[in-house]
Amino acid sequence: MKVFRSEKARKNVLDTYDQLLEMWNVDKEERDIPTTYGSTHVISYGNESNPPLVLFHGVGDNSALMWLHNAEALSGHFKVYAVDTIGGLGKSVVSKNYNKNFNGAKWIDEVLAELALDKVYMAGQSMGAYLSQYYAFHRPERILKIVCMAGTVPVRSTGESGSPLKTMMKIFLPEALFPTKKNIGKLLMKLTGKNSAVFTDNPVVMEHYKWLLKSNNMATRFHNISGFGEELVEAIQDKTLYLVGEDDPFMTMGGKDVLLKYKMNVRFFQNVGHGINHEISEEINRLIIEYLR
Repeated sequence: MKVFRSEKARKNVLDTYDQLLEMWNVDKEERDIPTTYGSTHVISYGNESNPPLVLFHGVGDNSALMWLHNAEALSGHFKVYAVDTIGGLGKSVVSKNYNKNFNGAKWIDEVLAELALDKVYMAGQSMGAYLSQYYAFHRPERILKIVCMAGTVPVRSTGESGSPLKTMMKIFLPEALFPTKKNIGKLLMKLTGKNSAVFTDNPVVMEHYKWLLKSNNMATRFHNISGFGEELVEAIQDKTLYLVGEDDPFMTMGGKDVLLKYKMNVRFFQNVGHGINHEISEEINRLIIEYLR
């Protein structure tokens, strides 16, 4: 399966990926882990004696961009493993087995096995929040605690959170179809709160984001978001913290209502959008460290 739309797009995404990594300001190791579904790229950093924290980024991006403002703060408290989602626009490479039979729990099992990890903390943003919840439901004995940023509970057959694809189309279109500098700025304004400058004032971030939009061909479509029943909510309530921006369009279109209905452990932030861990990174870093440790 073709993840990038063109070789030019792939090269530009990966070139700016490396530029973003240099801005993390941490000593890190990159490795490619073989799995049933292809090679999974993992960036690890932090002291080996610290507890393990596995990070999952959102859809349509990658670890280099997602954890730009979090890597340094987390490195002092955890041994961190930032995973490029298989099928996503990072350095992971899919095989022919990445298809409609994709099993997310099996994929994460294989990644953790290669990293020699048993029980872990997890944190994720948006789609990464879903992956963390999904794995905690399927492998509860392996998950100590979870932090979900810009994510909600994907409940089953309630209609509250609607179709994830339809929600994304409402938010990202039409700007994402024509990723000019002006349209990228407009899209980021839609996605964020009052601190959109954390994206728009960084030329490397803007260049990287442009090529992500030019590359995105729904490559992660086999990571199907399936609604969970009441048993999921009960299974993760006591081990999950949700960090959510009041201006996040995914929350205003139903996600916030679900979190409140099921009385999840959630903190809301005014004037903050979908890029919460970028927009108020110092506060988010502090809360992640406090909750997990």
